[in-house]
Amino acid sequence: MRTLLLALCLLALPLTAAERVISLAPSLSEIMLDLDAADLLVGVLEGDQHPAALAHLPTVGRYGQLEFERLLQLAPDLILIAPGSVPPAQHAQLQRFGIDLLIVEPQRLEQLGDAFERIGERIGRAEQGQRLAAEFRAELDTLRQRYRREQPLTVFYQVWHQPLYTIGGEQLIGDALQVCGARNLFDDLAQPAPQVSVEAVLARDPDVILGGSNAELTAWQAWPQLHAVRQEQVWAVPDKGLERPSRQMLGAIEQLCERMAGAR
Repeated sequence: MRTLLLALCLLALPLTAAERVISLAPSLSEIMLDLDAADLLVGVLEGDQHPAALAHLPTVGRYGQLEFERLLQLAPDLILIAPGSVPPAQHAQLQRFGIDLLIVEPQRLEQLGDAFERIGERIGRAEQGQRLAAEFRAELDTLRQRYRREQPLTVFYQVWHQPLYTIGGEQLIGDALQVCGARNLFDDLAQPAPQVSVEAVLARDPDVILGGSNAELTAWQAWPQLHAVRQEQVWAVPDKGLERPSRQMLGAIEQLCERMAGAR
C-alpha cells in the first residue's frame, strides 16, 4: 500500500526540468557529472563502477534488479536508463508508476554527443549539454585526423575468452577502433556480442588482438600463424573506460590509439 501511494503521488508530478534524478548506469552517472549536475542525483545502482564522487548516494538495487520501495522513497522525477540495466518486467513497472524515463542508447560516437544534449535539456541544463556535445565532437575529430591510416588495421576485440565472445557491427567500441585507424574484425555481424570460434578468427587473421587482460589473451600464443601473434600485437585494452559511454571515453580512445599507433 505504501509503495502504491508513493507511485500515485509521483503520477501528479509536472513534466518540467528534472530536479531529482536516479541513474541506472555508471556511464549515465558520469554524464551527470560531466554536466555539472551531481547535485540533482539522488540515487544510483549498487556496485563499484559508479564514480567515486557519488559514493555517498543511496543505492536502488543492483544491475538487473531494482528495489522499488527504496527507489520510490527517493521520489525521483527522472530516471536515466541504459539498455539492459533494467529487465523488461521492471521497466514496465516503472512506466506504470508514471516516472519520467529517459533511455540513453548511443550506438555511434556521434550519438553520444546527442545523448549529452538530450540529458542536458531534460535536467534544465541545455547549454551545458550543447557545449559538452560540441567539445566531444571536436576532440573526436582531432583524434580521427591524428590516427587515421590509409589501410585500416583489422582488430579482433575479445570480450571474453571461454567461450569466445567479440563485438558486432553495432557497437560504440567498433566506432572507437575506427577513430584509431582500425576496423572491427567482425563488423559484419549484427549481434551486439556474438560468440565466434577460434577457427573464424584464424580465417580472418587480424592484425591486432585486444582483450580485457593479458591472462585472458595467453591462449592465442598457441596459434603462431596469426599475424597478430607473429608481430606481438596481442594486447590488453589499456583503459576499460571504452565500455562506459560518457565524456571520459575520449581519454580511453586516445590511450587505445596510442597503443595501436605503431602496429604493423
